[in-house]
Amino acid sequence: MFEVDAEVVAVVRQWVQKAENDLKNAAHTLKLGEACPTDTVCFHAQQCVEKYVKALLVWHGIEFSRIHHISALLDLLPPHFRPSLTPEEQERLTDYAVTTRYPGDYEPIPLAEAQEAVEVAQRVRKQMRQFLPKDSLQAPSKPLETSEV
Repeated sequence: MFEVDAEVVAVVRQWVQKAENDLKNAAHTLKLGEACPTDTVCFHAQQCVEKYVKALLVWHGIEFSRIHHISALLDLLPPHFRPSLTPEEQERLTDYAVTTRYPGDYEPIPLAEAQEAVEVAQRVRKQMRQFLPKDSLQAPSKPLETSEV
C-alpha cells in the first residue's frame, strides 16, 4: 500500500493555499470593474496557475527552479498531468509575471482580458486539484491548545 508522506502533503497544502489566495485576490479585485487594476488581477491569476503547477511538482517529487515561465514548468510534468493551456495562454500568463508586473512600454490590459485570465486560472485550478492529495486541498486542522490536551 502507498504511504503518504505527511511532510510532503503539508508543503503541497502550503502551495495550494498560496494559489487559492492569489485566485481570491484576482477575483475580488475584478469586482472593481472599470477601476480595476487589471495588471494586478492578471499577475495574481498567473500566480495561481504557477503555484498549482508547483504544488503538483512537489507532490510528484519533481524538482524545479524559481521561475515564472509557465511552459517551462509544465514541461517538467508528465503529459497526462498538464492542464489544458494553449501555447498562447501559457505565453500570456508568463508575460503577466515577468513583463506587465513591472513598469514598461506596453498597452494597458483590458478588463475583458483580466476576466479571461481569472477564468483560465479557475480552469487550471479545477484540473490540477484532481491530481493532488485530498489532504492538501483543505486547511490544516487547528492544533489542540495545551489546555485541551
